[in-house]
Amino acid sequence: MPTNAPPPANAVLDAFLAKVTALIVIPVITLLAIAAFVVFLWGVIEYIRGSDDAEARKKGQDHILWGLIGLMIMFGTTAIITFLGSILVVIN
Repeated sequence: MPTNAPPPANAVLDAFLAKVTALIVIPVITLLAIAAFVVFLWGVIEYIRGSDDAEARKKGQDHILWGLIGLMIMFGTTAIITFLGSILVVIN
């Protein structure tokens, strides 16, 4: 049996998916989570700064809500990716 035999196809695919996840998916999710957190913080600042104006408070509440929704989506995405990764490891 030759020692220079190519690795099995699933090993190549696993390595490719691991690199894509580490170099592209995780940084994009992190960047989007940071953006959602900034939106949340901006909403808190708007809410506090506009405490005497109902329209400003409403705008702050909207930013807080959308920031929290964005954070939940990013954390959920990370959880799903981790879960699927653990399932794929068990299957292989």
